[in-house]
Amino acid sequence: MNIWEIIAGVLLLICCLGLILLVMMQESKQGGLGSTFGDSSSESYFGKNSGRTLEAMLAKITKYCAIVFFVLTILVSVFSAYIN
Repeated sequence: MNIWEIIAGVLLLICCLGLILLVMMQESKQGGLGSTFGDSSSESYFGKNSGRTLEAMLAKITKYCAIVFFVLTILVSVFSAYIN
């Protein structure tokens, strides 16, 4: 095991924990009874400006963290296959 595998593994672990925390911080997307009876959240202020809310920022950060997670996973696998 060389230094690059260790660094990539530690970064993978940090990214994994960050991804878990980001997913746990987000609210559920289930509508519940409000969506059944026609609750229209797109007409409210938060519906119109949904790209600027905390939930939208968490969703964007989660997407980027997931991309980094997949890239790091592939890199760790390539390092372990070709270096050894």
